[in-house]
Amino acid sequence: MNVFQAMTTFMAVVETGSMTAAGERCGISPTMVGNYVRLLEERLGTSLLRRTTRRQSLTAFGAVYFEKCQSILKLLDETEHLAQAAQTLPSGTLRVTAPVTYGTQSVTPCLARYLAENPSVDVDLVLTERSVDLTHEKFDIAIRLGVPEPSSLMCRRLTDYRMTLCASPEYLDRREELLVPQQLATHDALAFAYTSSSPWHWARHEWHFESPKGRVTVEMRRRGLFNSTQAMRRAALGGLGIAMLPTDLVQDDLKAGTLQALLPDYTLPSRPIYLLYHKERYSAPTLHSFIRFIMRNLGDRPTGSGHGGSGQGGAGSGGAGAS
Repeated sequence: MNVFQAMTTFMAVVETGSMTAAGERCGISPTMVGNYVRLLEERLGTSLLRRTTRRQSLTAFGAVYFEKCQSILKLLDETEHLAQAAQTLPSGTLRVTAPVTYGTQSVTPCLARYLAENPSVDVDLVLTERSVDLTHEKFDIAIRLGVPEPSSLMCRRLTDYRMTLCASPEYLDRREELLVPQQLATHDALAFAYTSSSPWHWARHEWHFESPKGRVTVEMRRRGLFNSTQAMRRAALGGLGIAMLPTDLVQDDLKAGTLQALLPDYTLPSRPIYLLYHKERYSAPTLHSFIRFIMRNLGDRPTGSGHGGSGQGGAGSGGAGAS
């Protein structure tokens, strides 16, 4: 006998006042209702109902048992809801990989907010310029700069990785006012050294700008070469030269005035950023909720021109990488 079904049927009899009405509520015949009540009484070893030809009423024990059934079935219902919630609420460990600078400046703040909203989720964040294998290295999500190679992975485009041309006030005080890109040829450039395996390896020291009149290319005089955007930022703050740095990295410096944005009327190179994941895992509550969160916060949005322009750059553009 299904005890919980028998308890539910017994409660329906008490609440509706008849076995016929109870059968209609439970979707079974009045005979089956009577069988459930009889089997329940045999199991308990005592009567639950007083039956006459005209009416039925609870015995003293039946009244107590009815209240217990209410409590038990309510607790069972709450437990089932908890089990359902455990299958739909984000939980467990989320493994994410991203480029170093973008991961530090953009992804990490988002992770902090996501984890605050989802206390049952932990994160394993790996920042690297290497293109990790999601399957073999067991990552849930990869965030990568540049257009992904064709694969079975799903990809969602995030807001482009934007750049800002900047220098310290101390450096600019020593030079003539910078009005057009062509003047950069006489300035000291701080260049980013892409890894040899990167398709963005800077073979020529040129910077490219877009303007209403077309593309402007300036060959720069390199004063410093760095494989770290943080190091290049420190060099710019120290007045060593002009740098093209990720906007997210220098936005606080720009607000504080320790760096100044240059040539705001020209659009700088930028790079597309994509979020990659396995299609078959998208329905998992944790992955699904995190992707939706990232897309709300970092998803592809139109951006205006200026020092943080959204045009796509290419090899040799001279913008800093993601390290």
